[in-house]
Amino acid sequence: QVQPVESGGGLVQPGGSLRLSCAAAGITLEYYVIGWFRQAPGKEREAVSSISAVDSRTYYSDSVKGRFTISRDNAKNAVYLQMNGLKPEDTAVYYCATSTASIGGSSWSRGILYDYWGQGTQVTVSS
Repeated sequence: QVQPVESGGGLVQPGGSLRLSCAAAGITLEYYVIGWFRQAPGKEREAVSSISAVDSRTYYSDSVKGRFTISRDNAKNAVYLQMNGLKPEDTAVYYCATSTASIGGSSWSRGILYDYWGQGTQVTVSS
C-alpha cells in the first residue's frame, strides 16, 4: 500500500512562505505523477498543483500561479510545494497524492486520477 506523507505545514503570517514536502516509503516518486490538493473548512477540495512523472511538467491552479512552485528532488525521493506570498485564503489542509495516469493540461486537476492520498498537513495563514 502506497502511503504518501506530507509535512511542513504550520502557521504563517500573510505574505510569508512555507515549503511542504511529500514523501512515500517503498516507492520511487519520480515514476509517479504527484499532485497537491487542498481543502478549506466548508469548501470542496481544490487542486493546487501537479508534476508529471516523465518530464516533470508542472501545472498550477490560477489561484496559486506565480506564488507556488512544485518540484522534485529525486535524490531525496521527495516532492516539494514551495509557497510564497501566502494569503489568508490559502488556509487549508494540504494533501499530496500519487497517480500512475498520463496527465495533461486538461486532466491534472481531476482528483479521481490520483490513487493514493496522504493524511494532510494544515496550513494556516493569519496575522
